[in-house]
Amino acid sequence: MTADKHLQSWQERFELAEAMQPLLGKLYRNQGVEVLIYGRPLLNASTIDITKAHRLVKKYEGDKLRLRDSFPFVEALSRLNVKHARVDIGKLAVNYWRNHTDGSEIDAYMAEQLAPALNKEIEPRDVVLYGFGRIGRLLARLLIERTGVSNTMRLKAIVVRGGRDGDLEKRASLLRRDSIHGPFNGSIEVDAENNAIIANGTYIQVIYANSPDQVDYTQYGIDRALVVDNTGIWKDEEGLGLHLKSKGVEKVLLTAPAKGEIKNIVHGVNDSMITEQDNILSAASCTTNAITPVLKAVYDKFGIRSGHVETVHSYTNDQNLIDNYHKAERRGRSAPLNMVITSTGAAKAVSKAFPELKGKLTGNAIRVPTPNVSMAIMNLNLEQATTREEMNEFLRWTALHSDLQNQIDYTASTEIVSTDLVGSRFPGIVDSEATIVDEDRAVLYVWYDNEFGYSCQVMHVMQEILQVTNVVLP
Repeated sequence: MTADKHLQSWQERFELAEAMQPLLGKLYRNQGVEVLIYGRPLLNASTIDITKAHRLVKKYEGDKLRLRDSFPFVEALSRLNVKHARVDIGKLAVNYWRNHTDGSEIDAYMAEQLAPALNKEIEPRDVVLYGFGRIGRLLARLLIERTGVSNTMRLKAIVVRGGRDGDLEKRASLLRRDSIHGPFNGSIEVDAENNAIIANGTYIQVIYANSPDQVDYTQYGIDRALVVDNTGIWKDEEGLGLHLKSKGVEKVLLTAPAKGEIKNIVHGVNDSMITEQDNILSAASCTTNAITPVLKAVYDKFGIRSGHVETVHSYTNDQNLIDNYHKAERRGRSAPLNMVITSTGAAKAVSKAFPELKGKLTGNAIRVPTPNVSMAIMNLNLEQATTREEMNEFLRWTALHSDLQNQIDYTASTEIVSTDLVGSRFPGIVDSEATIVDEDRAVLYVWYDNEFGYSCQVMHVMQEILQVTNVVLP
């Protein structure tokens, strides 16, 4: 009898998740509404993903959120003309059931809570990916998964060097299959005659060029575009400014730390610095995006006198597979076989995004034989004493309710390891079980998917630059 009860409960949850899927899809494609459960996006989620997201609510609220309690809110949302918003159905449902005993007022409650996004209109903008390496392809996946009439950032082209026989097919194959992030979710076709890739209905022009100022984008129907430079070749205003000489380009974003006076933006921390006059910006580095939000939160709450950040970082493409010459010290040694001590500019880069910590941090890095997901260990001397419990509770609250909820995730798992976090959409995940606090000294461990989590942060910056940011509710 007990076994039948559990099976019946699972069947009910599974059927509700299946019923939720088409509503979630239509909300995004037709209205640009991305639905979340306590920060977990449900865009293109499987029935299992939806069920697991509901169970994860327990770590925040002490009890899981039942699908039968959240489903009416998804239905109510689908009846409203809400547009271009990120709506956390989990938070809305939990808050409602705390104050109500039945669902008779759900429609009115939703209309009130989602008023800022009712009938919101945003003009779509063109995006070009200059370079198609690890970050370029992940950005392409993120842009393509949002395909629909309501999509506000439309991937129009990728620009690469080359053009040799078979190049187009190889580029498409690299987008289709990824050794770390798995297969592309959808279909990819190659239009060899027109040098294009068609992915889930998105027509992507493939342009071959050796310099940023050699392309006339307007001949491809591209105008006022944001060019996202993923090559890392040009990092200063002079080099990145070459993009602006090409017809059809309005803004440039670098997916690496910039040199000179270019603003390094960490979304959630200093994106308010972006102005309409900024034509060239940087999204900083993966490590800077992982640590700065946590450091800002801790600084605002406890103060930071000084600290050291040690990065345990997966190997990257600029290292060698086997021992060979490399211009940098130690990086010539085989990446899959060695731990390699190297430098990182992340500690100094933090001060560009958060000047309050200028001169207070040192940093170093160890490259390790894993292909993705890294960790930052932050040894901090605080302005005031605290406890491990108070620190963890503060970081848990920050991940759930603060303005940094899109940047900081939180885990209380005692079993989590790096591969569990491949595909995380947060730039940093606090490992609360590893937290150490001794009065005014704290050691914090922050995981980060240095590829996908960072790419999600880049997407947020792109939205800010193009002024197509979705309102976050509640």
